[in-house]
Amino acid sequence: MATIYLNNKILLMKTFLFLLFTTSLLYAQEKMKPEETEVWEPEPVVVTPGDYGTPPSDAIVLFDGTDFSNWQHEHTQEPVQWTLNSDQSMTVKPGSGSIDTIEEHGSIQLHLEWKTPEVVKGAGQLRGNSGVFFQRRYEVQVLDSYNNRTYSNGQASAVYKQYIPLVNATQPPGIWQSYDIIFIEPKYDSVGKQIEAGSLTVFLNGILVHNNVEILGTTNYTGLPQNKKDDVGDCCSSKNKRRSLMLQDHGDLVSFRNIWIRKL
Repeated sequence: MATIYLNNKILLMKTFLFLLFTTSLLYAQEKMKPEETEVWEPEPVVVTPGDYGTPPSDAIVLFDGTDFSNWQHEHTQEPVQWTLNSDQSMTVKPGSGSIDTIEEHGSIQLHLEWKTPEVVKGAGQLRGNSGVFFQRRYEVQVLDSYNNRTYSNGQASAVYKQYIPLVNATQPPGIWQSYDIIFIEPKYDSVGKQIEAGSLTVFLNGILVHNNVEILGTTNYTGLPQNKKDDVGDCCSSKNKRRSLMLQDHGDLVSFRNIWIRKL
């Protein structure tokens, strides 16, 4: 009986203390001034948004349609042989090789517009195929996926062989499409072992298709992802370990324009 009395007394005491604590919080909340929860520093840097089709004020423009000065052959580092078009776009010259940026990059926001050929040839992976490779290792697929069935983790906007896009938001061939992508690079220790995975958030034509997905490693055509610092995957004609942005020559007349990045 004494035990029951003691337990009840403890329960009453706990209830009293909880009510006292809650009441104190509510009282403190009522006594707070609005400015006590205002944070003024640091003040965000002013960035002027671009108009439709133009980059913001802090962007690094990688291609504006005038030249290939920021690009090189991904294997030989020689000048780009792709076609520079009068509409301020560039088109893959099949067989000439993929191209990558002269400068390397870390975590970035990327804007890029692309178009598959209006004249449809081939099917599946042989129809309007290219790719955007972050740090030459992690591919977001470019493909004509408008009424063109292929494996789901290889269609347009897939994180190649890793993630199927949430929806197929592609336009018909011959129409300009846009990627807006947030790439967070992986982190490694002093011996090259990955200690933190990277991630990708991808918008295709303004529609979210990947929401902060974890990069599993290199996006290989054959085999499983690799995630040591010097792993480069099997996508390219060289084992170049540079961490540049690469556009793929897969043999199709895919076009690109209005390419810019923001460092994160």
